[in-house]
Amino acid sequence: MALFCCTRLASSSTLGNLAKFRTALGTVSYAQAASIPKITFKKFEPPKDEHHDLRNERLNRPLSPHLTIYKFQLTSMLSITHRAAGIILTGYATALGMGALMLPNDISHYITMIEGLNLSPATIFLAKAAIASPFGYHFANGIRHLYWDTAKGLTIKEVYTTGYSMLAGTIAITLFLAAL
Repeated sequence: MALFCCTRLASSSTLGNLAKFRTALGTVSYAQAASIPKITFKKFEPPKDEHHDLRNERLNRPLSPHLTIYKFQLTSMLSITHRAAGIILTGYATALGMGALMLPNDISHYITMIEGLNLSPATIFLAKAAIASPFGYHFANGIRHLYWDTAKGLTIKEVYTTGYSMLAGTIAITLFLAAL
């Protein structure tokens, strides 16, 4: 088979074209003096201290739109809120601990003071709901994360479903604690 292909190649005009190309390469003339570049040395200059924003402005680089075009998703907002609820709960624990150490009276004295304000039941309920909501949210989202740790509910549809059901659970837990 190879012998057949080589004989066909020899009989065609391809070899003739290659011969013409070889003779064309042999006639090329080179300019000897013009092809050598002249090397010059410059003294080292340290780079300028330029602010990142000024350099980007000088180079006409566009400013990224950042958060102005970003559409917040349920998953990112639940994650941010989970962290914020944890920070609020840490503040509660710190305030209660420091109050127990530094305040002169026990908790019953301060509860009596709040009762002496004669606040309406709706105001007391709203205050208790505001205090209980970070706990309810963090607790419900913690259960959701424990469910994820079993490697279940990790598709996008299930993540959104558990997110909405976690928010419903948060409302239920918060209302239950505020009603106590």
